[in-house]
Amino acid sequence: MTKPPAGDEWRVLGVRSIYESRWIKLRLAEVELPSGQHFEHHTVTMPAAAMAVVISDDGENVLLSWRHRFVPDVWNYELPGGLLEDDEAAEVAVAREILEETGYRPREIRHLATFEPMIGMVSSPHHVFLARGAEQVGEPTELDEGTYEWVPVREIPTLIASGKVRNSGTLVGLLHYLALGAGQDRQ
Repeated sequence: MTKPPAGDEWRVLGVRSIYESRWIKLRLAEVELPSGQHFEHHTVTMPAAAMAVVISDDGENVLLSWRHRFVPDVWNYELPGGLLEDDEAAEVAVAREILEETGYRPREIRHLATFEPMIGMVSSPHHVFLARGAEQVGEPTELDEGTYEWVPVREIPTLIASGKVRNSGTLVGLLHYLALGAGQDRQ
């Protein structure tokens, strides 16, 4: 990949805060485009998140939560995961979230991808992992994360096509896993 010519990036001339909380920072940035055009652009910064495709030992099932999301008012399947705590590594966060939400502890966790769900306006890195060898070591301690169940991997394309998977991290994780092909995910 070649480096773009100098001057092709948007320049930030100033930023002012509109609203800040633990969950979200909304700012207004004055930007200059490569063409010289100036305007104000809203930016949103949210904490980093981590989620995992938890696969059964036989590779036939994935652990998913069926849950309601009130903001878009949808029910959908989601991977276990959540926000990183202060200075927490993504691998540590995802292992913690899996245990808290499901009661399972994976024996192996491997990074698959990191992406930005709305890169044009929102900064919120999402770290997606593959987890194998999930052993149930207790009951979930997070009780408001939906109902977890082992869903056959072969049903995932139908669930996605029917709109039962709407969460961006879940889509990225499941599609990444499916793209790897059966038995090819240990590379």
